[in-house]
Amino acid sequence: MNKINIQYFKTPVGEIILGSYDNKLCMADWRYRKMRTSIDARLQKGLNTTYVEEDSTVLKLAREQLDAYFQGKRKIFDVPLLLVGTQFQKSVWQGLTKIPFGTTASYLDLAKSINNEKAIRAVASANGANAISIFIPCHRIIGSDGSLVGYAGGLDVKKKLLEIENNLPTVKELDA
Repeated sequence: MNKINIQYFKTPVGEIILGSYDNKLCMADWRYRKMRTSIDARLQKGLNTTYVEEDSTVLKLAREQLDAYFQGKRKIFDVPLLLVGTQFQKSVWQGLTKIPFGTTASYLDLAKSINNEKAIRAVASANGANAISIFIPCHRIIGSDGSLVGYAGGLDVKKKLLEIENNLPTVKELDA
């Protein structure tokens, strides 16, 4: 059976599981997120693999780039990515990668950017199923009213990521 190499990586805002398959990053996901089981199942089934705790060149590169990001030295990532999901999910995730560092967008903006304005709920669902956090910047999606909305790593983490990118929405309270 094929394998996804995984490593646990502590960031300044929480622990991430990094996963690589076929020299590409297929996971950079919050270790303790609510959807952990379904994300793992989708990746393992989609790639017909199992997890093996082993390092790889891609995982080393991902850690280096994440370290640089958290130190404020990197705004753009160039780790090769492997998206595992439906065509619709992949289109949403590719749309997310086009939201520039230091900016935010709403689910409606994202839906419009993939030419599917009426699919706001499906876009939100696909956004939540993103298994490659930070590299695919789902944290840059905020509510249409400017509020912080759901995030796999938790709203505190989302707020910290947006602060790193110097684009914190003017939200006084976090609605958990």
